[in-house]
Amino acid sequence: MHRRTLIVTFCLLLLNSRLVLGQDNGASFLSFIKNQAQTLRAGDVPPASIDDWKQRRAALRENLLKAWGGFPETDCDLSPQVLGTFQRDGYRVEKLVFQTRPGVWMTANAYVPDQPGKRPAILQVHGHWAGAKQDPAVQSRCIGSVKLGYFVLCVDAFGSGERAVGKALGEYHGEMTAATVLPVGLPLSGLQVYENRRAVDYLRSRPEVDPDRIGITGASGGGNQTMYAGAFDERLKCVVPTCSVGNYQAYLGAACCFCEVVPGALRFTEEGDVLGLAANRGLMVTSATKDAFQFSVDEARKSVARAEAIARLFGTSTKHTIIESPHDYNQEMREAMYGWMAKHLKGEGDGSPIPEPPVQPEPREMLLCYPNESRPDDYLTIPRFAATEAIRLAEQRPVPADRAEWEKARPKRVESLIQVLGGQPERTALDLAVEPGNSDKDQKLAFNVEPGLRTVARRDLPEKPGRLAIVLDLDGGLERAWSGDLATRLRDGGWAVVTPELRATGQFADPRDKIGHAPDHNTAEWSIWIGRPLLGQWVWDVRRTLDAIAERDGSLPHDVLITGQGTAGLVALCAAALDERITRVTAVDSLGSYVTDQPYRGLRMGLMVPGILRDFGDVGEIAALVAPRPVTIQGGVSGGGQPLDTARLTAAYSSTRKVFELLEAPSVLLLQGGRD
Repeated sequence: MHRRTLIVTFCLLLLNSRLVLGQDNGASFLSFIKNQAQTLRAGDVPPASIDDWKQRRAALRENLLKAWGGFPETDCDLSPQVLGTFQRDGYRVEKLVFQTRPGVWMTANAYVPDQPGKRPAILQVHGHWAGAKQDPAVQSRCIGSVKLGYFVLCVDAFGSGERAVGKALGEYHGEMTAATVLPVGLPLSGLQVYENRRAVDYLRSRPEVDPDRIGITGASGGGNQTMYAGAFDERLKCVVPTCSVGNYQAYLGAACCFCEVVPGALRFTEEGDVLGLAANRGLMVTSATKDAFQFSVDEARKSVARAEAIARLFGTSTKHTIIESPHDYNQEMREAMYGWMAKHLKGEGDGSPIPEPPVQPEPREMLLCYPNESRPDDYLTIPRFAATEAIRLAEQRPVPADRAEWEKARPKRVESLIQVLGGQPERTALDLAVEPGNSDKDQKLAFNVEPGLRTVARRDLPEKPGRLAIVLDLDGGLERAWSGDLATRLRDGGWAVVTPELRATGQFADPRDKIGHAPDHNTAEWSIWIGRPLLGQWVWDVRRTLDAIAERDGSLPHDVLITGQGTAGLVALCAAALDERITRVTAVDSLGSYVTDQPYRGLRMGLMVPGILRDFGDVGEIAALVAPRPVTIQGGVSGGGQPLDTARLTAAYSSTRKVFELLEAPSVLLLQGGRD
């Protein structure tokens, strides 16, 4: 299939991934997530006055910046380089690069009008078009704008166009590529805001540009970039997001690119207030009547109404343009944008649409900064950037010097892990129900893990109680774990086995959850919107399973093992780190480290915890919290899905080994099965 067809099909899947569910198959989890979001935002009201809004605005900017991981204290030199130019009637096009962060280069095209004096400028940010800044759909609005007298800068977003992991156009920067920056606490949405700020810096450095007359526009993912950059960068005097505005709660039940996700946003705001940050600076939202639900006219109206209420406080107004169209940035949408930009950047007209001049897009190759895939081999891609950041963070983490220092630090480390995993809900009534199993030696439990969310587990009734093994399987679910080789070996060794069904997995899995290389893309994404990564929710399900067994039997056995294979291994390690009722843990072929310079492969998106490497540490630090209880690591895999050899497995758990040595228990940390 042609690359363009592939990416268009993929993006349509993202836009239209609404759930059609049967009796459950994820329905209970989605309902739970939506209820959580509604509770978080139940107290939202419009600001009552300008002073009220100013206080809210300050808090909102602070929370957004925190969710995005902050911006560098000092901007690096842009060091722009023009790599080529060509002339067209009335304008020229420059192929250029500039530095947004040290070593991170943004590819761009500048469309420069052949007109004297300082011109108003438009920053054009693409959406999920296969060609990025080179795509004909994106070129059209750039050419139309430059012919109308604007200096235009069109940039490739991080991971897209000429900035992908590979050198060819058409690569998608979302799912497990975007996931690589989550653990370092720099989500793609925030990286894009900062990079677009640097693009504004570049525009303001150009002698042809009037620095006080700059606007921004884009569609789809580019519309989200427009909203966030326009909200945060007050140098932008006209903000036109297209086919992108809905509201955050509308994302719950749909799919979107991870470049559009602000971790934990629903804990502190809704989209209307974010739009409100630009409400007094020429805000126009364009919606299409045939768009996906999360960008639909009705959902957009909710956010536009909030932004309009804020604009009225300043004696200004916003505009909501509704066009009969599917998801696009078509000529009618472009003409609406030209008219709105003219009003706010040129002081011309009343904002009504302006007819588009003749537009003839160039062949994509004409616009490439690195033609014929000539981009340098050491170019800093999203995963390489993430790895560089992860290594820098690791160098800053303190290493305990002695046992006393570790024992003093451990409670704070536990609390840090709890917080980065989204906190812990209150324990509420289990409402435990017990049913006979398939024989007189097992039974089934059903219980509440949280209000509004119920799960099930299957357990052995051992002849000699005293040893309980929790076996986790995120991919095959409860029944595969129950009947698998690992459970069989444990029973043969005298363990009673329990296999819980963790939320959003097994029989509770969403049937349309998989996007690209992420088997649980959507449920993980919805969880991040409410600030509760799936990993933390799964750990809570394990702890509630122990509560259920303790309630049923009156107590827990004296020896409780938890074991997980593959992606479940990290769940097991986290559960043991946070619950001392677990006396030992085994992780089999599990993730050895979040640090990777390749896109994640063979893993679940639910393991991706925003900021874990920044605010807590790596997998080895999680395992260290279990000490001095026994920890067995049987093999491991890299972030890219490759088996770890002995040296890399040992390195991944070097911090774990140090803590076990400080506690004089090195013999109960077992690293087995590195593949040499």
